[in-house]
Amino acid sequence: MPLFPRSRCTSAAAVLASVLLAGAIPASALTPPSHRRAQLAAAPTIASLGLPAAAQPTQRQPPPAALPATPARQVTLGQAIALALAFNPSLRADAMAIPEAEANQITASLRPNPVFTWDALFVPYFNPDKFNKTFLNTASEFDALVGYTFERGGKRQRRMQAAQEITAVTRSDVADVRRRLSFQVAQQFVAVLLAKSTLAFARRDLASFDQTIQVSRARYQAGQISEGDFLKIKLQRLQFQTDVSSAQLNLVQARASLRAAVGDRALARNFHVIGHLIFTPLHGAGDDYRALALKDRPDLRAARQGITATRGQFLLAKANGKRNLTVTFGYTHVSAANTGSLTFNMQIPVFNRNQGNIEHAAYARVRARDMAAAARQLALMQVSRAYDAARTGAKVVQLYQSGYLKQAKESRSISSYAYTRGAVSLLNFLDAERSYRSTELAYRRALAAYMLAREQLMEMAGTRHLP
Repeated sequence: MPLFPRSRCTSAAAVLASVLLAGAIPASALTPPSHRRAQLAAAPTIASLGLPAAAQPTQRQPPPAALPATPARQVTLGQAIALALAFNPSLRADAMAIPEAEANQITASLRPNPVFTWDALFVPYFNPDKFNKTFLNTASEFDALVGYTFERGGKRQRRMQAAQEITAVTRSDVADVRRRLSFQVAQQFVAVLLAKSTLAFARRDLASFDQTIQVSRARYQAGQISEGDFLKIKLQRLQFQTDVSSAQLNLVQARASLRAAVGDRALARNFHVIGHLIFTPLHGAGDDYRALALKDRPDLRAARQGITATRGQFLLAKANGKRNLTVTFGYTHVSAANTGSLTFNMQIPVFNRNQGNIEHAAYARVRARDMAAAARQLALMQVSRAYDAARTGAKVVQLYQSGYLKQAKESRSISSYAYTRGAVSLLNFLDAERSYRSTELAYRRALAAYMLAREQLMEMAGTRHLP
């Protein structure tokens, strides 16, 4: 009796081919390392597979942009966002999910490999005296088998479709990361503008107050004010110096945060921002921004694509429930005769028809629809809140610009002029000075808050171009 009967070898080859082609055992595990390296060097691409246009990625992800040779030393808001989208390390890492998904499309499109089996039976290894041509020709058996698994149920097409849909979701997810990063950079940029404006105002206010101290010294020397009033004015200078130091610290911290958001290798350590706190009127109604969000927001697009992707997974699960057919053709030399054999091998789906995965995919479709509805509802709420915040911020800024800012400046100028001529008391002058400073600083904060509200409205609407 042979150690491995021919019929068992044929079945074993068929089963092994089925297991390999089903993905339970990677084919590379049975490939010698030298052959494996050659296979990797000649790995097929989507174009070389001759796939239809629908099976190929619509757009190949470009390689990551090389880091700039010289970090930027001054940037505008648009340049800062562009640098962040190109060089932010977290975004670059997230963007690698796109070529990974495209590589999965190649994997999904691959067909099963044929399996070759060769065996030699009834060979007299332990009887050397019988090891001759006559015995090998008449008593020994030699088999050569070639098997191939035919996938039934359209598995390959379903795999390719599912991989394409997952790639589309991945692209939208990465676009959503870009959207959120753009707002983060804009937020830090506005913070730098606010700190820069506050520092400039604090220095200008300190210089103006120094002139007041010089006038007060002259009045003190002339005997027009007491020494106590003169000392109060000199002590008040400490508050102005503290404001300058605080503004300098805020500017350093804001620039560091902006540099971290853009990428510390894309911006120089001592970079400067180009821009000012400005008021840009808000146009359009709330419905316009909600319509933009429903059209352009990447997270909503990803949610809608997720519904399509779960449908593809459901169809793939149903296709996987179909049993594959393995066909094996064999050549046999035995008893001085050459013969052939043809074997068909297929599981009988009595128990396992992939019911669990089909059920799981069906519930995933329901979950995806609910998640898309929840995402839509959340997006509309976010747009409404951002729009209301921007409208309110615009009204606050317009209040300052309508006259309050001018009145505070005139009140301070009048008090300063009157104080230098002894017409008002020191207390009234210092009170006018504090009112002017608080009004100027509040106006700058209101202007920065409005600019930030506009940036948040852009983020929620999913576009950098508002109506």
